[in-house]
Amino acid sequence: MCGIVAYLGQKDAFPILIKGLQRLEYRGYDSAGVALIDNTLKIYKCKGKVNDLVQHTNNKDVKGTIGMGHTRWATHGVPNDINAHPHLSGDGNLAIIHNGIIENYAALKTELTKRGHSFISDTDTEILIHLIEEIQRETRTTLDEAVRMALHSVVGAYAIVILNKNNPNQIIAARKSSPLVIGIGENEFFLASDATPIVEHTRNVVYMNDDEIAILDRQTGLTIKNIENEIQEPFVQELEWNLELLEKGGYEHFMLKEIHEQPTSIADSMRGRLDAISGYVKLGGIKQFESKLVNAKRIIIVACGTSWHAGLVGEYLFEDLARIPVEVEYASEFRYRNPVLYEDDVVIAISQSGETADTLAAIELAKSKGATIFGICNVVGSSIARNTQAGAYTHAGPEIGVASTKAFTAQLTVLSLMALSTARQRGTISESRFHELLVELEQIPQHVKQALKTEAQIKYIANIFKDSANFLYLGRGYNFPVALEGALKLKEISYIHAEGYPAAEMKHGPIALIDENMPVVVVATNQSAYEKIVSNIQEVKARKGKIIVITSTKDEVMNELADFVVEIPQTAEPLTPMVSVVPLQLLAYHIALLRNCNVDQPRNLAKSVTVE
Repeated sequence: MCGIVAYLGQKDAFPILIKGLQRLEYRGYDSAGVALIDNTLKIYKCKGKVNDLVQHTNNKDVKGTIGMGHTRWATHGVPNDINAHPHLSGDGNLAIIHNGIIENYAALKTELTKRGHSFISDTDTEILIHLIEEIQRETRTTLDEAVRMALHSVVGAYAIVILNKNNPNQIIAARKSSPLVIGIGENEFFLASDATPIVEHTRNVVYMNDDEIAILDRQTGLTIKNIENEIQEPFVQELEWNLELLEKGGYEHFMLKEIHEQPTSIADSMRGRLDAISGYVKLGGIKQFESKLVNAKRIIIVACGTSWHAGLVGEYLFEDLARIPVEVEYASEFRYRNPVLYEDDVVIAISQSGETADTLAAIELAKSKGATIFGICNVVGSSIARNTQAGAYTHAGPEIGVASTKAFTAQLTVLSLMALSTARQRGTISESRFHELLVELEQIPQHVKQALKTEAQIKYIANIFKDSANFLYLGRGYNFPVALEGALKLKEISYIHAEGYPAAEMKHGPIALIDENMPVVVVATNQSAYEKIVSNIQEVKARKGKIIVITSTKDEVMNELADFVVEIPQTAEPLTPMVSVVPLQLLAYHIALLRNCNVDQPRNLAKSVTVE
């Protein structure tokens, strides 16, 4: 949540910061601000988006070759000009930007108030910079040492960047449970919450670890030490992303672009891992611990939001194909309910960003109990990638739209590969069925291409239902999580209330809501429960509900019962979610567009949820 970008070098910092903030705006967009040093420390900030900040800085002095910028997702204090970052120390010499939450800020504020400090904003961030100022004043130490000492008193999560008006040659940064990436260029440094603002300037990056402090200095270069004051050797990695992946590429919105990228992102997620002809599935990232998965008595999947829905599909895959019991847990609840964990459990953590705070907390709990942890995420060098024992990247490429689309289908691709490989090694699937599913899996990118051709029909349906107050989504088996995901997408970006249910559960409550004004989306591609799905549709029809059916079966019954039938290609049932979700993504997008909603940056949401 919140976006951080900083620059130290020979170029004008301001345009680099603004472009970086625009690339990071999906992380938070309640307010934005920059700090620059050029003889003096200048701060410009305002409520709203980065474009509002650009307008705010018109005709203002934005010179300086050192600076930092921030986009905020509000935690402490409402979105306004005062609570926007950066924040100043009491003497005005230090400025800070911060992503995360300082949990003990109230106690720190009480103590600092006793020492004569007064505060302007409602934020926890302002408390932190005053604490650093107080320590530096009391100890007469260097700024980086004052930061290190202050962080020993802090409880919570943070990625912080600090400028010192009296030292225009240095930036101090630190992280704990919130991502921070250092870009290393020619006589210049970059800092950002993720690599998206950095990739156009340099491919060489260092992903900071928890409890590390970085000192970026024009004269001495990059120094990293930990909170115990031990010097750390930076591990420089090369970015693989291309700049064009961060552009809209002719599409009106990133979300639409990412929906249409799914044939490619799914193919990329299985590239080199699957060969249907020779009949193998190979995931190099899990090989060392593969026996743990094959011999697991239980799998626990932890995730949040869309990744949780992917985990539900994973439950069906592993239980159906590999015959391993699976529990799917909300990561946000997992560690607070004293879960029963054993050393022979396998925990699979799923996260698009690899930085989801709740999922990271669940991983730490599971590790403390001796369980084996696998990670599935989309970002190389992310916290989940570094805190799990094994796992697989999804290779979906950067996902900028806040509402996840291609990351979801990429996660399903990896889960399908893992389940198939495990099933074969456990002997719970016949060779003929195994090869059949491999062939079908290789065809999924083409099936998704075909499903994308329903867009014109989806636009027409969206226009009819754009003013609906409620939606109901129904699915059975593998398509029940798809119903949940379709409802979530509509809620996220159109602000229409929507609920997803197992189709049979409709009779146990939701059917009371159905009348002539209620659109009901039924995902009806299941061959195994076709007659049951038809019965559920008839129940809706009898109560005058408006029925939109997603199906891979063309027949008279569906055409007669449904108001709209959207046909997608047929595939093996365990793989249908990767195809059946596509029309639901398009439906949410086009309804939101017709309602004049901000599709890529829906209100109150942030892409990477890095606070609990």
